[in-house]
Amino acid sequence: MRRSRRPSVLGLMLLPVPLLAMVGSLSFAGGSGGRRWFGGRGESQRAEAQAAKDAAAAAFYELDTAQRDLRISIETITAVDDSPAARRTAADFSALGQRIDQVSRDYITAVDAHDLDRDDLDAATASRARADLTSAKDALERTKADLDRFAQGLGPLLEQAETRLARLAPAVERARQALLAASNALDAVRASGLRADDLAARLAALSPELTKLNQGAGQHGVQETLRRADDVLRRAEAVRGEAERLPERAAEIDKRLVSLRTRAQAITTRAAGVEPVLSELRRRYTAACWQDLQQVPAQAARDVAQAEEKLKEAQTAREEQRWPDATALLATVRALLNSTDEAVSAAGDRLRRLDEVSFDQQKEIERTRFAIRDAQRLAMAGRSTPDPRHARPLDDAVERLERAIAGLEGRHPDWWHFLSETEAVRQTAARVVQGIREERGSGH
Repeated sequence: MRRSRRPSVLGLMLLPVPLLAMVGSLSFAGGSGGRRWFGGRGESQRAEAQAAKDAAAAAFYELDTAQRDLRISIETITAVDDSPAARRTAADFSALGQRIDQVSRDYITAVDAHDLDRDDLDAATASRARADLTSAKDALERTKADLDRFAQGLGPLLEQAETRLARLAPAVERARQALLAASNALDAVRASGLRADDLAARLAALSPELTKLNQGAGQHGVQETLRRADDVLRRAEAVRGEAERLPERAAEIDKRLVSLRTRAQAITTRAAGVEPVLSELRRRYTAACWQDLQQVPAQAARDVAQAEEKLKEAQTAREEQRWPDATALLATVRALLNSTDEAVSAAGDRLRRLDEVSFDQQKEIERTRFAIRDAQRLAMAGRSTPDPRHARPLDDAVERLERAIAGLEGRHPDWWHFLSETEAVRQTAARVVQGIREERGSGH
């Protein structure tokens, strides 16, 4: 019996150590000190904490995605809009970004603080983990809601910015096409023998602007690129338009040169007839009727001579294709000839009017009285007494006319003074009429 027991004890002593440990462990598995995760309360807490972690991760992902999407919108706005509203929006987004960074750090801290995969995680620790992660999720969701509200307020600014961005490529392309059209128009003008040096210089000045357009909005900004494209388009179209009109402009200058030369010759011929008119005026009327015309023949000769000199300068400018100079010189010639033409015509008109009034002054008197009566009727319309502002100048006009008529008595009346006075009286009546109509038109 004693021999039979030894092998069994020795056999037990020769079993491997792990197996002993496992056996020992199993012997205590049913004791009150062991962990009860599978199906117990602790496992439920672990699951709830993990669910809170997953929910927080989803909230973090949604907030991060929303922030990234909104950053694109903000960059779009700031790229094309430097208004106070756009700058304020960018500042608000930056402040919101700082808040997002803070809640994101809090979330990461909560995740790092709790290892939910630990074997020795107890129920209390799991509960704290769930609470911390739930708090982080709530903060992320509140921030996401604020971000969404902020995004909703960007509508008008974003729409405007996107509209400008949509204009960018077409605007740049229109500018390029305008430059090409201007270049082609300039080539065509040069082929016809016109130099158009000033237009070529203006077109060459746009070359640096084209380089900047080709560099794009990435280097120069959307707003500046749009402005540059519009400026290039406007200037290139101006060059093209002037180039296309240049042959017509040259032909018009040639035509005006011929026309003004002809007119200068005609005025010279007419000026020769002023002296006989002056002689007739001197013979038949008092000095007051013709003294102011004495210098007309000499002045006409000087003005025509000056006009002819300017015509030669204009011809030279035309041959040298200095178009602005030629145009300016022709305008000077025209002004000189206009004043000379008026002076030459004045002598003949003076004689005609003096002859008419000396033959029948009553016609001039009745014409003037009619103007006064017409103004008086209008001043009295709808009133029992006239407004002194209207009555006084009309009464003065009547007295002035009577004095002019009285001045015709005698052997050698000053007919020109009489005509000047009647003209002044009619102008006074016309001013009164205009004043009354303006007042009534405005409701006063």
